[in-house]
Amino acid sequence: MSEPSVSLKELPPIPSKRYFTIGEVSELCDVKPHVLRYWEQEFPQLKPVKRRGNRRYYQHHDVVMVRRIRGLLYEQGFTIGGARQQLSGEPAKKDSTQSHQIIKQVRLELEEILHDLRRRSH
Repeated sequence: MSEPSVSLKELPPIPSKRYFTIGEVSELCDVKPHVLRYWEQEFPQLKPVKRRGNRRYYQHHDVVMVRRIRGLLYEQGFTIGGARQQLSGEPAKKDSTQSHQIIKQVRLELEEILHDLRRRSH
């Protein structure tokens, strides 16, 4: 009997420590170090602290962000641009603007109907 295949491996819990090296983040998030360096250029939300010799030190929130990016790209199938939009909240802003426009339009139509009804009743 063969073992069932798992498409994405379970990620380990993030240890409670202040800083993580790029190697540690690579292991915690199952992402190669060169990919992490690339993502830093593509996602403004990902900004590890750089110290001596340009060494990167990621904090807990950076590790969480790497996992979010990884989930958007690898699990949900977003492009880099799509993932960037998801993280910046642009789709939500766009949806909100569209909702406000629809509400204004419906309100105007209801006011016109009310005006017509009042005119007919007099």
